[in-house]
Amino acid sequence: HPYKRTFMDLAAAAARDGDGIDDAVADELAADVVGGSTISFYRNTPGFVDMCRGPHVPSTGRLGHFQLMRVAGAYFRGSEKNPMLQRIYGTAWASDAQLKEHLHRLEEAQKRDHRRLGVELDLFSFPDEVGSGLAVFHPKGGIVRRLMEDYSRQRHEEAGYEFVYSPHITKGELFQTSGHLEWYADGMYPPMELDPGAGGTGTEYYLKPMNCPFHILIYRSRTRSYRDLPLRMFEFGTVYRYEKSGVVHGLTRARGFAQDDAHIFTTKEQMGDEISSLLDFVLDLLRDYGLDDFYLELSTKPEDKAIGSDAEWDEATEALRVAASGKDLELVMDPGGGAFYAPKISVQARDAIGRSWQMSTIQVDLMLPQRFDLSYIGADGDKHRPVMIHRALFGSVERFFAVLLEHYAGAFPAWLAPVQAKVLPVADAHAAYAAEVAAELRGHGFRSEVVAADETLGNRIRRAKGDKVPYVLVVGDDDVAHRTVGVNPRAREGERGEVERDVTLGSFVQRLAADVASKR
Repeated sequence: HPYKRTFMDLAAAAARDGDGIDDAVADELAADVVGGSTISFYRNTPGFVDMCRGPHVPSTGRLGHFQLMRVAGAYFRGSEKNPMLQRIYGTAWASDAQLKEHLHRLEEAQKRDHRRLGVELDLFSFPDEVGSGLAVFHPKGGIVRRLMEDYSRQRHEEAGYEFVYSPHITKGELFQTSGHLEWYADGMYPPMELDPGAGGTGTEYYLKPMNCPFHILIYRSRTRSYRDLPLRMFEFGTVYRYEKSGVVHGLTRARGFAQDDAHIFTTKEQMGDEISSLLDFVLDLLRDYGLDDFYLELSTKPEDKAIGSDAEWDEATEALRVAASGKDLELVMDPGGGAFYAPKISVQARDAIGRSWQMSTIQVDLMLPQRFDLSYIGADGDKHRPVMIHRALFGSVERFFAVLLEHYAGAFPAWLAPVQAKVLPVADAHAAYAAEVAAELRGHGFRSEVVAADETLGNRIRRAKGDKVPYVLVVGDDDVAHRTVGVNPRAREGERGEVERDVTLGSFVQRLAADVASKR
């Protein structure tokens, strides 16, 4: 069927005449012009109207290799305040082979969906009593998260970062100065009115959507010298952002999350070298977590929301471009994709099945230091304005947790696995020795559990492997007699792991220690 395209003036949308457009949808379109003064419609069969900017193929006959995927309800523009519409999902490809390859990738992605794995592996949940986009981490998920954070903290300390802490709420005055209430209010939760005065009117407090204003106040709390710079602050700071219900998605798009937020204050002369070393640090640390396929994206000044002059934006953007160009990675431009206060470099990582994830961001901010009147005393004895660099390495701890969970399909490497070894006695007679083995492993700092012999050994082995534990240790009569274990290592999907018998406990401890040290 061929498509026919027609146009409607937005001002006329309120006076629609049975065009199949929901009244509330048309009213919003008329009130909110996006991308021009008209909207376009595509028709190809009686009764079907597609309100879309297009372009469309000339005819549905051009779609030789396609598949309809599913139908789901979706709020118009992702807001629960708008009408619920029906969204039809489909995919089309140039060849049947490409279509099949894409469907295979989707199937693999579904197996790795962090929301499903989070339930299956007892890592986290989203209780209805808590609310949409607010995760609760269970003990095993808490172990993984702690290990992620601890290693990051260690590396940051080695790199000269200083750790700070800031509260979850603040007076609105702080975000008025920073510009968040002017430029980012839609992403913030409504204020709380506290501390009423004599007139009954209180002070407005907000949940923080970002940590940067607090770090600025720490910088401003004392006189700074050029000798203090670069000054690197770091915080695992929990922030809260009002995401529309239609875009909340597990841990990757949440309403409350912890950012591994760093803010570096430098001189303009130090800026280029600091960005370059920052990129090296970010890429090296991400590799330790198991990601090693990267490209960089440079996001420039947005057209509609931005503070600061063009000259300041150009200077900051050029500093980022020069640093990114020296990393021997593909650099992709993202025109207009910067934040309202700064351009940014995004480190994009491809996971085990080839999907791209935005990881670390580095932003050069020449505006907030002005709004807060920051300064340092230079070598000449005069005051100078510092440059502020924003950097979130994980993006957020929750989101990075989800990325790693999907990247590894739940089979975390030994250093991150919540349980590194499960010990299975063949029968109750071997339970005491199994407990000794587990205690010995815990004594060396490893995470070990005993699985009691309350069902067949085969079932217990299958369940332990389903939990994606790096090592399953089986102990029987010979092991008790000779102080050994049977080692059943986790195999790759589709492979059958080779069971190693009569392994001394000491040699297994060395093996597991080597796995942890090498981040395997």
